Parts: sequence; C-alpha cells; structure tokens
Amino acid sequence: MPLLEMDRVTCVFGGLRAVSGVSLHLNQGELVGLIGPNGAGKTTIFNLLTGVYAPSEGRIQFDGESLVGRAPWRINKAGIARTFQNIRLFSDMTVLDNVKIAYHNHVRHGVFSSILRLPNHFRGEREIEDKAMAFLSIFHLEGKKDEMAKNLPYGEQRRLEIARALATQPRLLLLDEPAAGMNPQETRELMELIRFIRERFSLTILLIEHDMSLVMGICERIYVLDHGTVIAQGTPEEIRSNPKVIEAYLGEVTS
Repeated sequence: MPLLEMDRVTCVFGGLRAVSGVSLHLNQGELVGLIGPNGAGKTTIFNLLTGVYAPSEGRIQFDGESLVGRAPWRINKAGIARTFQNIRLFSDMTVLDNVKIAYHNHVRHGVFSSILRLPNHFRGEREIEDKAMAFLSIFHLEGKKDEMAKNLPYGEQRRLEIARALATQPRLLLLDEPAAGMNPQETRELMELIRFIRERFSLTILLIEHDMSLVMGICERIYVLDHGTVIAQGTPEEIRSNPKVIEAYLGEVTS
C-alpha cells in the first residue's frame, strides 16, 4: 500500500478547475518531484494534502486513512508537514522559539499543569527545548538560537523553516519550491540537505520545484502537471525526453 495516494482528485473554485482528475502515489521513503508551469495546480495539490482545501471529487489517503475533511492540525499530527513557496516564519520570534512552537501538537503536559506551574510542566518545557536545540544543531543554526528569525539571511531562513517542519515529527514532508531565491551554491547545499534529512528522519518527500538541476538531481520519480492535470510521470530520464513535457514546460524553462 502506498504511504500517500490521490485518486482522481478534482478541486473546483467557482467555474475554475484548479486540479482535474489527478491521481498520484508516494511509496514509503520515496523522493518524488512535482513540476509544471506556473498556475498548473502544484500548490493546490499541497493545499489539498494538508487540509487547506477540500477536494470537490476524489479520494486522498495517507497510510490507508482518508484525509478528506480533516482539519490541517489533525493532518499534521497524523504525520504530514510542509514548507511554503514564500517563507512563513514567526518573524518576531527567536530562531529557537520558531522550532519550539512546532511541538505544540505533541505536548504531553496540559493547560492545567502549565497554569499551576507544576513539575511536569517544567520537565516538558525542558524536553521541548532540548529537542529544538538538537534540530537547530542539525541545521547549523544553534549559534543563532536567540536571534530574531527575520534577521537571518535568506538561506538560513529556509533551513529554519525546514527544521520547524521536521520538528512536528512528520513521515511525509512537502517542500514547496525550497530553492526559490537561492544562488547555485545554496541550491547545491540544499540538495545535500534534502538527501540528508530523508535518510536521517526516514522521510518520504514530495517536492515542488522549478530548478530542474535540483529536481533531476535528487528525485527518483517525477509527476508533471499542466492546466491542473497530470500529463506525464516517470523517472527523471523519462521526463527529460518526454515530448509533452518538453512542449508544456521544459522547453520554456531551458530556453
């Protein structure tokens, strides 16, 4: 059974079909790309997978359970986390607090113990801080734990956003254009980081990206969207030579 499966999913806004009859699947541990022109429906798929939108038709299952109708926080708790095309950090919070807040779905001590400042509240807070610092260390951000997130350079903000997503303890990580705004050196470092976190955290990853060097370099399979429908799927080699993909997208990107 695939870890994630979308079966003939359609999403309609008024008279606009943002996604039409999309079927895709991810097996445990895969790193899969989702590419296509702007407006093809890629981010809509991420919003469907995370409960921001509900499908008009079709089925979405994660680990054999339906995601349709679930609130976003419940989907996150079930094991799906995401980043965004435009970085969404808590800008006026510290680097450390941005990661600590990601643990809210897994806190063991309740509101009662927090209000009364009981011992298990302090134990829980220490545990969360230790875990958050461990994540910052992995992403080489531990030395900036007390800085405001908005003051980090762009590449470090992107790493912090990925660290925060991983702190929710996902099984499936959705990365929405993680290389956007990065220079070639930063993109190469990002490729290595994605490979590393997949192995370190036993993740399945679905990646939206326009940088074809990154997509072709790390993805095992690729789905191609155009006008809300899947026009091709396959290995990087198959996608690179597919006439439909070249006409709809790759020709545009490489010209």
